[in-house]
Amino acid sequence: MAISRRKIKGIILLSICIIIHIYSASEQRVENGYSTRFYVPVSHFLRYIFGWLPFSLGDILYGCFFIWLLSKLIKGVVFLFQKKKGKVFWKDKIERAFLGLCILYIIFNILWGINYNREGIAKQLGLKMELYNTAELESMNAMLLQKVNASKQSIINLQEPYPTNKQLFLMVQNAYKNIDEQYPFLEYKPVSLKSSIWGWIGNYSGFSGYYNPFTGEAQVNTSIPKFSQPYTACHEVAHQLGYAKEMEANFVGYLAASASSDTLFKYSVYLDLFTYANRNLFAIDSVAAKNYSKQLSEPVLADIKEWIAFSRSHQTPLEPVIRWLYGKYLEGNKQPQGIYSYDEVTGFLIAYYKKFGKI
Repeated sequence: MAISRRKIKGIILLSICIIIHIYSASEQRVENGYSTRFYVPVSHFLRYIFGWLPFSLGDILYGCFFIWLLSKLIKGVVFLFQKKKGKVFWKDKIERAFLGLCILYIIFNILWGINYNREGIAKQLGLKMELYNTAELESMNAMLLQKVNASKQSIINLQEPYPTNKQLFLMVQNAYKNIDEQYPFLEYKPVSLKSSIWGWIGNYSGFSGYYNPFTGEAQVNTSIPKFSQPYTACHEVAHQLGYAKEMEANFVGYLAASASSDTLFKYSVYLDLFTYANRNLFAIDSVAAKNYSKQLSEPVLADIKEWIAFSRSHQTPLEPVIRWLYGKYLEGNKQPQGIYSYDEVTGFLIAYYKKFGKI
């Protein structure tokens, strides 16, 4: 019996998916072959052809895809209430869905997704990643506490207004210029950093930024509190540079933000990192964690209260569902801690401090 064209396409696409999966099994192979060779020119190309646009093309594509998907779901519901469809109908729909998912998987991984399987920034910096103890965690909380309070006081003394979106993105670019002098593999050029069109949705679903692997654009939700935007932007640029795992993007974002000459960037990154480290400590010693939190200055606590109030004012039943789904996505991409993978940046900080004696 002759094999249909669709089945042949399915076999070919499935074979490519399997090849990608097998290739990704070796972190060293991915690091040396894909992440530092193939991905670099691909990401440069995407940023060259789409970065100059004053709007996010990726956001528009996401919007179109959502409308298309919604129309398909509505049609599917309508079909369920119509007369029973035959096996041929459902077979056709399943085959189409299978082909579509295979194509999406292939494009996503070729353009960016394989980076989830690389050796990453710890290997590039020669960091020794190992389990840290309570004393080391307390020490990190103490250092970050001092950094947070000091940087906030500097902001108060300078009395400078928050930057505009355009100024913010230029400052992010300059921050990466500062760090690539020491680490050339963190060069950020060309630039493709934009304000998210869907930021208002992000407020209700819990995201502050994201990377679009199909267009190479990094989006920042510029409607969140201003003091949190610099570190968010640096984090998303790290994704652009090929650091897919959230804890790695957090750490690379830290390297850039802390290298910035702007005090707001330092405050933004140290406040977030203190939150992560303090949460890690709370899981081990809640009394010690609370003690460090109580030592935050009043202006810092005011910012934290602003962030909490902002989050609460945008709470919906949708957010925990999205967080759960995204957590499962992270678990499926070499981040077993799921949504708490962001917190693992603390381990990178401790390893970095052990090697370089600074944070």
